[in-house]
Amino acid sequence: QVQLVESGGGLVQPGGSLRLSCAASGFPFSRSAMTWVRQPPGKGLEWVSFINDGSSRTSYEDSVKGRFTISRDNAKNTLYLEMSSLKPEDTAVYYCAKYRPSASYSTYDPPKGQGTQVTVSS
Repeated sequence: QVQLVESGGGLVQPGGSLRLSCAASGFPFSRSAMTWVRQPPGKGLEWVSFINDGSSRTSYEDSVKGRFTISRDNAKNTLYLEMSSLKPEDTAVYYCAKYRPSASYSTYDPPKGQGTQVTVSS
């Protein structure tokens, strides 16, 4: 069964950086496009970023473009999200999720993991 375990979150000051990781198992990760999504306090899930199986295509939600970088290591079955210039509005629980094929990059299967909390505050 699909298992996704997120880590790397924490409390960071505005302008700071964090690197999130997602360890995947139970499915062919190297052949699976992946996404990062987040859930701000009191709100629903928001799509953040997409990466295809071979890392040749990525896509980002407008508010994180130029600040976040998605990557993956297929040899380690691990997905990453490098976040910099963090803002208070980036505060959320972050999840990795399998991409759900569609005409858009922003569709995904329901997250399976527990997520990792990112709090941006001074």
